[in-house]
Amino acid sequence: MERRNTLQRRLVLDAVRTLLHPDAEEVYRAVSAKKPNISRATVYRNLHLLAEEGAIGEIQTGEGADRYDHEARRHCHFRCRACGKMYDAAFFPQPFPHPRYEDGFFVESCNVEFAGLCPACDKKYQNKETDHGQATQRHKDGG
Repeated sequence: MERRNTLQRRLVLDAVRTLLHPDAEEVYRAVSAKKPNISRATVYRNLHLLAEEGAIGEIQTGEGADRYDHEARRHCHFRCRACGKMYDAAFFPQPFPHPRYEDGFFVESCNVEFAGLCPACDKKYQNKETDHGQATQRHKDGG
């Protein structure tokens, strides 16, 4: 069944393409800035439909709200534990192998997420002499 390309759907898709791995609430705020009378339910429904159609990717984080990605192909992500931002993990080999493997398994989905500090947060932690957290220890250990 072909779905109509409504103004609401285009606004949701544009917001996902513009924002960096937003959650549904971030998409709602961006869309409602352009169309103030749009409801959360409409935004959430369109996010679900766009992900279902494969127009956008849905990232199940396991921590907090799911996020959405303008890139629908399977790929890995990096989440900064300090600021919470999510990035594509360009340092990890892409794309994933074909979902059917010789040993009989058929992979339908896979979410790989690396966690740590983004460059900006890592730099902040390096500059703080009073910080005694994991980032400081990591740098002392040479990692």
